[in-house]
Amino acid sequence: MQSQDVAQRQAPAPAGSGPVVDVEQAEAALVEHYPRLVRLAYLVLPPGLGRGRRVLTAHALAQRALPRGRKQASVIPAQASARDGDPGYAFVRLQVVRSALEAARSRKGWRRAALPPLLPQVWGLKLFPRSGGAEELALDQALSTLSGPARAAYVLRGLEKLSDSDTRKVLKAAGVADAGGALAAAGEVPEQYDLLTSPEFDPCSLQARPTDLMRRRQHTKAVLAAAAALAVCGALVALPGGGWGPDGAAAPLYAQNPAAEAALDPGKLVRVAPAAWESAARTDFSVWPARGKLTGDTALLRRALAVWARPGDTVRVSATPGTQTGGPAGPPQLLYAGVVDNARVVLLYDGLRIARYAEQTDGTAGAALDFARVDGASTAEASVLVLGRTDGNVRYLTAPWVTKVAKRDLMKPDAAATALSLTDGVTSPLASPALQPGTCTSWTVLELTDATGTRLATDLGELVPAHLTAGRPGATGEATSREGLQAWAPFACSLAAERSAGVRSVNAWAYAEQPLPEAGGTGTWVCTRADTWRAAGAVALAQFRTPGGPVGAVTAKGTDVAACGPRDPHVLAGVLWKSGTGSWYLLAAGDQDMASISTSGGVTASGQGALLSVKAQQGARAELKGRLTDGQSVSGLH
Repeated sequence: MQSQDVAQRQAPAPAGSGPVVDVEQAEAALVEHYPRLVRLAYLVLPPGLGRGRRVLTAHALAQRALPRGRKQASVIPAQASARDGDPGYAFVRLQVVRSALEAARSRKGWRRAALPPLLPQVWGLKLFPRSGGAEELALDQALSTLSGPARAAYVLRGLEKLSDSDTRKVLKAAGVADAGGALAAAGEVPEQYDLLTSPEFDPCSLQARPTDLMRRRQHTKAVLAAAAALAVCGALVALPGGGWGPDGAAAPLYAQNPAAEAALDPGKLVRVAPAAWESAARTDFSVWPARGKLTGDTALLRRALAVWARPGDTVRVSATPGTQTGGPAGPPQLLYAGVVDNARVVLLYDGLRIARYAEQTDGTAGAALDFARVDGASTAEASVLVLGRTDGNVRYLTAPWVTKVAKRDLMKPDAAATALSLTDGVTSPLASPALQPGTCTSWTVLELTDATGTRLATDLGELVPAHLTAGRPGATGEATSREGLQAWAPFACSLAAERSAGVRSVNAWAYAEQPLPEAGGTGTWVCTRADTWRAAGAVALAQFRTPGGPVGAVTAKGTDVAACGPRDPHVLAGVLWKSGTGSWYLLAAGDQDMASISTSGGVTASGQGALLSVKAQQGARAELKGRLTDGQSVSGLH
């Protein structure tokens, strides 16, 4: 094409070829309309280049639109009429379209043709347009499925406001053989032309981010040492398609692939039949049906998927510890879409995580995206999710097998549960202990009933409520039993320490009752263990309650220990206690398998059995050791 242009510059314009354009006129048009021309190039270029590469390439193509030999007083035939009747603009626009189509013609072709020239170049920074909304993302996805000519046709129609006739002329002049086919293909994409002027597609209004600073620092010396070798091998590395890139055969950043596109398509969301759980081999989140009145709101679902894949700077993203926040690998399962209090809420499940997208009912400002890990969830753990929290209250979405819900105060074991309404799986609001301010005087939990029985779940500030159990590790039962409620009542407030820790379940084990010295009554020892979804971070708390005390006190804590759990169903802990006469005692208690207890350090004593009480000084510190009936040694929790 270049040789033809040179010939045209050197020869007089043929009769009837239209007005002629000199170099100065073309330059003036380029300077005046530079932002629009760069935007045009950016939209026509292949999205597979990546946003940063497209930006630099678009600027390069626009700057190369002028003919070479600028100082020559040559003339250039105008190829088409500009929208404003400016033949100079028509010429540079055609040059931009032609160059962008050459870059998009084939994969090898665009790799070779789209390399920017010496200018512009950016070192140490990544430049890319500002992020738009879900609609812009969807349009970009749709345009990426078109061929280069079809994409150019769509942009000429929408951005340049050309008629089909003028668009066909420009495409033919740019070397497109089947301009009619390109127009037909472009017509299959919805006409959202106003979005083409969005900041999402503006390569002149950019955001800057540094490149990998740590990698640059770590490899500086290596780069200097290998300079000679790189000089020899540089030609091989730079070969298109034949170099040794850091990502190997991986596609460029932001390249499209079928799985990524399907994950963003609301039409491909997995929707489970309402009765699927009744015949399924397992009962977990994979058999939850899609519920809510907005499951047919395609725009809402598209926004939720787009934000999950690429949350903007204004989106508040949170995740339980150990939970990844990246986009789904494929189409996720839709669990819920509806209005909850003053927000539109979408719940999605990708087999490993629950994702909750929420936006205000009057706009998308202040959108939130929350993640929770749920891999390997049991029936009990997959029975309920948090829909939303407002004004100190929480609403839950229950599993399809839950038939009845109620609330109860965990600190009042003898009080009856209060029934809650259940509408399409959504509960009426109840007080959330996760939002409870100040002193803990109550702890409201959710009681769920299904065909297998009842169970308790508590809100700890995350998407998935924690399942509450009671009993000896390895033989635990539901906390709804009388013994379970009695065991939990004095120690319910200790659950506050497990907020936002990714807790999966919490068990309370009343492992010992100890007669107190000087006829002080009987104290109760309980070990609570909070296990997490990520396995690491389990916390065991030894707690002691004096006779008549409303709540228990934490006396020892172990993190990432096996004690008080199914792998090590044993525990030993101690506390300094002051009698009614002012005397101090060291009290120690182990589980029923404890054969003896000994202390060292600030207090030296020993005794047979699972209980030990010995006089001590105020503030004394002692180390506990125990021995089980099978001879195994046990250390006390600290």
